[in-house]
Amino acid sequence: MQRKLVVALSILLVFSFSLAALAQDRVVTMMGVWGGQELEAFKKVMVAFTTKTGINVQFEGTRDLPTLLQTRLAAGNPPDVAAIPGPGAMKEYADQGALVDLNTVLDLDTLKADVNKSWIELGTYRDGLYALMFSADIKSLVWYRPDQFAAKGYEVPTTWAEMEELMDKMVANGDTPWAIGLESGAASGWPATDWIEDIMLRTAGPDVYDQWVDHEIPWTDPRIKEAFEVFGKIVTNSDYVYGGPVTVLSTNFGDSVAELFTDPPRAMMHRQASFITSFIQDANPNVKIGEDVDFFAFPMIKPEHGNPMLGGGDMVAQFTTTPEATAFMNFLASAEAQEIWVSELGKLGTNNKINPAVYPDDLTREMARVLNEADVFRFDGSDSMPAAVGSGAFWEGTLMYVGGEGLDDVLEFIDAAAVDSY
Repeated sequence: MQRKLVVALSILLVFSFSLAALAQDRVVTMMGVWGGQELEAFKKVMVAFTTKTGINVQFEGTRDLPTLLQTRLAAGNPPDVAAIPGPGAMKEYADQGALVDLNTVLDLDTLKADVNKSWIELGTYRDGLYALMFSADIKSLVWYRPDQFAAKGYEVPTTWAEMEELMDKMVANGDTPWAIGLESGAASGWPATDWIEDIMLRTAGPDVYDQWVDHEIPWTDPRIKEAFEVFGKIVTNSDYVYGGPVTVLSTNFGDSVAELFTDPPRAMMHRQASFITSFIQDANPNVKIGEDVDFFAFPMIKPEHGNPMLGGGDMVAQFTTTPEATAFMNFLASAEAQEIWVSELGKLGTNNKINPAVYPDDLTREMARVLNEADVFRFDGSDSMPAAVGSGAFWEGTLMYVGGEGLDDVLEFIDAAAVDSY
């Protein structure tokens, strides 16, 4: 009897070790650009997934994702999943046959019930669903300090004419209207493209915006030039922007908002996406979001185009058909995963079943509601273009323009890259 018990225990022990080894072998690999606070937040998402499924996630971070991912694809060794820059990159990888059609791996009934149609449309290309919007950011926001506006008699503008009047009033009072920073390492220039995209939506309208993103009109088109010029009147004017072009080019985008919180403030306004709240609080722990700092919508410019919503976000695509990759994609689509992500970062989830209580404050809850109820939404234009244009010539071209190069030459430079890329 004792011998049988020992044998049984031995078999059980071997079986347990086998299960542990099998669990260890269950791995999903993921590539992304996240670092710092974003990576720390995503690690919590990965831990939750592993706890739920027993599948480990191996994350590979890189600041040059397009190059590394393309190299891995060429070698036949892609990651299972990757966080890609946006619809433009998604289309390029889909055209290469590198992406898994999520229609075949996601629970579509659940997805359609939990996620608004606009988010599904962003991930759709040629009848396939090739990317999941894991989270989003509103970009059409201007941040300001209500106490400073009240003390100086400044009113929130709702039109561009009112914005121009406000800027001139600030200058006359000895204040600088804007704090802008375009430095972001290898990605320097992207904050300027956001400005131009927001302006383009309001001067030319969503339909022309789409034509621009798809290169159905050249970059030398007068309507594109107009959007650059509206931005240029601010960013190249040392009266309107703190430090002038030199400071704008050398200041990191996340640091530039700090000029609103000096004593006295060095600038009155900062145009940036919803994620800037995490940068504000990291540098100013005592600042109460929604009280000490608030936002208003980027004003309409031409009334016929209204006030469309520009945004960006974290788009995730699947590159292999392993069961582990499929399980991970379904998890990322869930409210459970997105609640962890947005509660850590102040980002906005795309799953409608996210508990609003997970957002850090009423202001973020309001942004999430506005985003998911927007009638007109356009994804960040540079992220929707081929990488050589959107995250290449367009980023570089804005730096050239702010640095003093002629606008016609800049637009011809970007268009030449577009002609080669589309």
